[in-house]
Amino acid sequence: MKWFHSETHLLHDPDREVWAGVPTPGSEVPRRAEAIAEALAADPLFARGEVREHGVAPLERVHDPALVSWLEGAWAECRPLSETREVIPDTIRHAGIVAGLPRRPEPIDSPLGRLGYWCFDTMTPIVEGTYAAARGAVDVALSALDAVLGGEESAYALCRPPGHHAGASMIGGFCFFNNAAVAANEWSRRLSAPVAILDVDIHHGNGTQQIFYERGDVVYASLHADPVRAFPYFTGFADETGAGPGAGANRNCPLAAGCDDRAFLAALGEALEYVRSFKPAGLVVSLGVDTCASDPLSDFSVTSAGLPLMGELVRGAGLPTVVVQEGGYGTGSLGFNVRVWLRGLAGAEPLPPGDFPDEGRGKEGPERHV
Repeated sequence: MKWFHSETHLLHDPDREVWAGVPTPGSEVPRRAEAIAEALAADPLFARGEVREHGVAPLERVHDPALVSWLEGAWAECRPLSETREVIPDTIRHAGIVAGLPRRPEPIDSPLGRLGYWCFDTMTPIVEGTYAAARGAVDVALSALDAVLGGEESAYALCRPPGHHAGASMIGGFCFFNNAAVAANEWSRRLSAPVAILDVDIHHGNGTQQIFYERGDVVYASLHADPVRAFPYFTGFADETGAGPGAGANRNCPLAAGCDDRAFLAALGEALEYVRSFKPAGLVVSLGVDTCASDPLSDFSVTSAGLPLMGELVRGAGLPTVVVQEGGYGTGSLGFNVRVWLRGLAGAEPLPPGDFPDEGRGKEGPERHV
């Protein structure tokens, strides 16, 4: 299987983010991608492909060009107002502030106002290299798409920063540009055919849903922790099924705390049946392995041993597949977990049971609520 990765992700290297008002060491750190890259490079099943630049056009077909332009200069314009190397909003455009009022443009004379206009949380710090890293992640996803359109059954995009929380006109949830959405949109555009996105991160991909909610050409299905208890809290409910031309083309499957391998596989099988009913030309998987019990952001009971079974189930759908990396924050097992999920997708021989990490060792890193 071909996989794609860019060292530009190293330019996005925040030291801290803010959880519940408390500055804390970052969760979405460069080591995440490096751990995955090391695991794949050591496995002869995987062959690294060349990432090429695709320009801004595919990005601006999904995201507001004004968002793209703002992010390019956000760090420079906000940096003089911050005592740290990260910039984080202190005022965020809440729906209640503008309810019933005419739509207003971004506050162009206030750097902090602009930051809160585009960003919806305090966990998505911007540093000097954030824009370049986010652009590089989009190129990684599109390079994997190129490989599949060139004849590969599947390809893996090691994207960092992740993307599924980024909407058409917003950033948040560690995400700046929606890598999976850009790839799916480009796939559908090039083939003039429907494409599906399957999101298996523990958190609902609110940004992906928002981008395609009123479109029928890109179908979205998500398995995630129930938003009554989990980030992003306000989207991902089962009754969100699409609108307008996208009516019926959105499927959410909120899952209970403690969800184990068996329950997750059952929900995944149902999601794949739903996706296949649209007869898509291809499948983009937003892969988060933060579903594993050992992940600091997880309240599921999914094990590493269950991950290759999930990859196998996706393989059984018989669709050309681009896998785009989203979450996974326990860096000790992250590379292994992504590797075995992808081996399942590739139809490779299972690894011996002794190779799997001890699932009883507890969380990797500080446990945080989701």
